[in-house]
Amino acid sequence: MKRKPSLEATAAWIRLMRVQTRVLDAVEQELKKAGFPPLAWYDALLELSRAPAGELRPVELERQMLLPQYSTSRLIERLVDEGLAVRRECKIDKRGQFVEITEAGRELQKKMWGAYSAAIEKHVGSKLSDADATKLCGLLDRLGCSCSEAQSPAIGEGASAR
Repeated sequence: MKRKPSLEATAAWIRLMRVQTRVLDAVEQELKKAGFPPLAWYDALLELSRAPAGELRPVELERQMLLPQYSTSRLIERLVDEGLAVRRECKIDKRGQFVEITEAGRELQKKMWGAYSAAIEKHVGSKLSDADATKLCGLLDRLGCSCSEAQSPAIGEGASAR
C-alpha cells in the first residue's frame, strides 16, 4: 500500500494552493487597475524578450509558461492581433513557425513591470523579510521549483509568474 501524506504535508499543500490563487488574483487585479492586460501577456512577452533574437517556437513558449497548448495558441493570437508579437515562418522548416516580440511588445512588457513589481512588493515582499524569501525559495526548490531564474531580474526586465 502506498504511503499517504501526513496531515502536515496536506496542510502545506492546501496553504500553497490557496496562497498561489490569492496572490495571483491580487496581482491580476493590480494590473487590471493600472490598465494593463492579464499577467499571462506579461509572462509571454517576458519569455519572448529573454529568448535569443526575441523569438520562440509556440511549443517552446508553451513549455516556458506552463500553459496548455490551446491557451498558448489563443494568447499568441491576441498578442499578434495587438501588434505585440508577429508570427514568422521558419526558414529551415517551412511548416514551423516562430513567434517574435515586436518593439511595442517590449515596451508594454517594460511598462507592465512597474505595476507588476509594485504588486509583488505589496503582496509578497512587504510580508516577508529577504531572509524569509530566501528560505521560502529553498523550500520551493525542494519541491522542484527552481527560484534561481527569478532571483535577480534586471531592472525593467522583471520576473516570471510561472
